[in-house]
Amino acid sequence: MSRVPLVNPKDTTGERQAILGQIHSAFGATPNMFRAVANSTAALKSMWGAFGALGGGVIAPRLGEQIAVAIANRNACEYCLAAHTALGRKAGASSEEMTAAQDGQSQDPKTATALRFALRVVEGRGQIADADVDSLRSAGFNDEEIVEILAHVALNLFTNYVNVAFAVPVDFPGVKLR
Repeated sequence: MSRVPLVNPKDTTGERQAILGQIHSAFGATPNMFRAVANSTAALKSMWGAFGALGGGVIAPRLGEQIAVAIANRNACEYCLAAHTALGRKAGASSEEMTAAQDGQSQDPKTATALRFALRVVEGRGQIADADVDSLRSAGFNDEEIVEILAHVALNLFTNYVNVAFAVPVDFPGVKLR
């Protein structure tokens, strides 16, 4: 049971209801995570805006979802693991690729480097070395992509913490933590 109420889009008004409507249109339903975050219109605007901005960024959706799965697994966020595994499959990743991403791994060397970097940021709480950034450049990432990878990390930390701290019920097909 969620530690905060799950806002019913029909029981709210104004900007909060409008944003929840956009989310419903995008997913075909209103995921519980957004319903929990909707307790704060500012937090909902922040989260939804970040998803929109990064969704239109230079990092391919598939890599964004692989990063999300790696971070969710590391943070034991069952909600995000389930959601981003489903979204990763929609973005063209195989089941095997999404399972490997849970462990921060990929057969593709460039993707593997991005996943290792993302997990280093999480594990080091942002305290990384020059060599960590240099590894991304060596793998072929430019500065725009590097900063965007970090933005994906930050957004996923936000969503992981929301779902874990507030015990948001998973409403996507379950995936086992590794």
